[in-house]
Amino acid sequence: MAASGALRSLPLWLAAAWAMSLTTLGFFVVPMLFANLPSPAIAGGMAAKLFATQTGISVLCSLVLLMTFRSEKLAPCVSLIPSCTLLALGGGLLALLVEFGVSPHIVARDNLALWHSVGSVMYLAQWVCALTVFGKLANATGASPASVDF
Repeated sequence: MAASGALRSLPLWLAAAWAMSLTTLGFFVVPMLFANLPSPAIAGGMAAKLFATQTGISVLCSLVLLMTFRSEKLAPCVSLIPSCTLLALGGGLLALLVEFGVSPHIVARDNLALWHSVGSVMYLAQWVCALTVFGKLANATGASPASVDF
């Protein structure tokens, strides 16, 4: 029975991991790189590698979330599935668009201000998608730190 409870909380844990990885990287780690490394070029190179890794995390979390929404055993409240599906799909696609559409322009320093702004807005939109999925799932399950199975 405990395994069933742990499996039922998988979508919530995935959404939390996705949202918090975006939060940690975008709002703490990358700003610290630019504040503490000797040059913006070094910080930018490291940030690019970290954002590429974050793309993998985002795509993996969004894909597994999409699979859980299709599973009868793991799906959250049926009324949430359509909106959470769209948000997970949108967030995953945004991650891929930033990585393969925007990042090459930033790395090439092609109109850097424009592409950095576009990438930042898309990253923020991805973050909102992940946080919204997490919030919807947390509200649907009535999750509190004490009620989530480990």
